[in-house]
Amino acid sequence: MTVPRMKQILLKGGNVLDPAHGSLLQRHDVLIEGERIADVSATPIHAPSAQVIDLCGKTVMPGLIDCHVHVLASLANLGLNAVQPNVLVALRAVPIMKAMLERGFTTVRDAGGADWGLSQAIETGLVPGPRIFPSGKALSQTGGHGDFRARADVLEPCSCAFRAGAIARVADGVDAVRLAVREEIQKGATQIKIMASGGVASPTDPIGNTQYSEDEIRAIVAEAEAAQTYVMAHAYTGRAIARAVRCGVRTIEHGNLVDRAAARVMREHGAFVVPTLVTYDALARDGARLGLPAESVAKIETVRQAGRDSLAIYADAGVPMGFGSDLLGEMHQDQSEEFRIRAELLGNLEAIRSATSIAAAILQREGELGTVRAGALADLIAVDGNPLADIGLLGGQGKHLAMVMQAGRLHRQPG
Repeated sequence: MTVPRMKQILLKGGNVLDPAHGSLLQRHDVLIEGERIADVSATPIHAPSAQVIDLCGKTVMPGLIDCHVHVLASLANLGLNAVQPNVLVALRAVPIMKAMLERGFTTVRDAGGADWGLSQAIETGLVPGPRIFPSGKALSQTGGHGDFRARADVLEPCSCAFRAGAIARVADGVDAVRLAVREEIQKGATQIKIMASGGVASPTDPIGNTQYSEDEIRAIVAEAEAAQTYVMAHAYTGRAIARAVRCGVRTIEHGNLVDRAAARVMREHGAFVVPTLVTYDALARDGARLGLPAESVAKIETVRQAGRDSLAIYADAGVPMGFGSDLLGEMHQDQSEEFRIRAELLGNLEAIRSATSIAAAILQREGELGTVRAGALADLIAVDGNPLADIGLLGGQGKHLAMVMQAGRLHRQPG
């Protein structure tokens, strides 16, 4: 029996960007076989049966990775998003995901909402979009950042665990959070998200609050580690950050109000941070117009400039920073603007690393994602120019991308 050969695609003569080493390899060929990169060579590759794509003068680089999205958040008001019909939530996610892929984001980590079913819709090619690492429902204590019930005389039970548009579920107590983790893992979550401090979008919790007891956080971490995965935590203040990391949390989301002591704790424990700076610009500009509650709009300036200032604190402490956008509703279109903000503060190379090599390490997929080398998944983009010199080439809605490839499948190609 003859085994059919995998489809080959030969990318000819592009300049290959190696983000981890900060090098641009001039005029290299890249051979794709099936889903993976078979060879990267400075000398011409002979592959007579391959589809040839001429990328001379363009930069070939890893597909981009966004480590903090909410693909099911089609409305800026997360409380209203949660009460949409489930089918409507799913259908509204389709153009959101397609647009992410067109911007060059071939992989995302969903920080609350997306589930195994949605990731399978992408994996099987049913709908176009980035590969999804879903967190399922984030875990929140009663009155925490994931509890969008309004203040009232009677607190009705939260139905959030059953609504597709809800980014979180409420669970209280060590036994309850253990069960919640097990349920989310059973349903296909690839990592667990918790709310460890107050936040901007939620109605009743001040940003400075810490959330979940240390016993609860340690129980969540223990269950995640038993399932060979990790915990990511929404946290803003230095107190909330250090507390979560000491309890075993691996990645901190947002982290705007970090102090130097908390950053040192993160470095000592090998933790990552995923700042999401663009969302505060977008919320300040459009949040009220798009239905963000007034109490949430009032919180934005508390964290907006502090988020920019936090990057220097993390950099000085040696905490690796992944790329995150955390946008909602119509604001998803601003996803690539995070590159501009990062580049202004850290430089173009670090901005690119945040969405490639560092993001792959966060996802525990080093060598498979975020790199252009033999054996890696063929998640690749080709840029019209050199993003090391002009970060704006990664901006907008993908207008400077000549090619977008995900696991060897071409979603865009020259001509």
